[in-house]
Amino acid sequence: MIKGFIFDLDGVITDTAELHFEAWKALSDEMGWAFDHEVNDKLRGISRTDSIKVILDHNNTSLDDKTLDALAAKKNDIYVKSLDKMTSDNYLPGAEELLTHLRTEGFLVALGSASKNAEKVLLQLNANKYFDIIGDGHSVSKSKPAPDIFLFGAEKLKLQPEECIVFEDAESGINAAKAGGFYSVGIGPKDRVGHADLRFDTMAEATLFEVKAHFKDLFS
Repeated sequence: MIKGFIFDLDGVITDTAELHFEAWKALSDEMGWAFDHEVNDKLRGISRTDSIKVILDHNNTSLDDKTLDALAAKKNDIYVKSLDKMTSDNYLPGAEELLTHLRTEGFLVALGSASKNAEKVLLQLNANKYFDIIGDGHSVSKSKPAPDIFLFGAEKLKLQPEECIVFEDAESGINAAKAGGFYSVGIGPKDRVGHADLRFDTMAEATLFEVKAHFKDLFS
């Protein structure tokens, strides 16, 4: 039976994608690298270090680890400053409603995000009250598509993977959920998250009623 839900953050609870894009673009412009929304889409759901490696590959260049870490930290500084303008108005439509319903019905809820800034984002959204456990980029060493962040969440909730449903908007996130033995709900286009057990175009469509209707045999 389903007892818990684990949510990715960016693209599921809120959308910081444009803030990330602006930060990566500022860094890339400074370094003279080519960077656009197409490259940015490849960064969805992966860690900061892996993201900068994707950008370097796109530009057919490489850096030593020390320089890579310094530039990744610089990008993060730009991004974190931009988070100050986020408020509780920045939930994606339907996200807070779903979290509220899960609380009302007594489900356990964890965050499972690759972001190392998840605590800051949740604070700006005033969202901590909806989560029993926070799993972020500081919680595990292996990022998605490894299932570690979701396994961390399930363990802290004291649940088995098959008792949890993961909400993700990234291909790597759905792959991670599947690798860990979790049920999955994809948010986004079919070509990106169509391999999830259930898919919605937007969070506004992903109501608890619809999720229960699809996984009806897993709810009492």
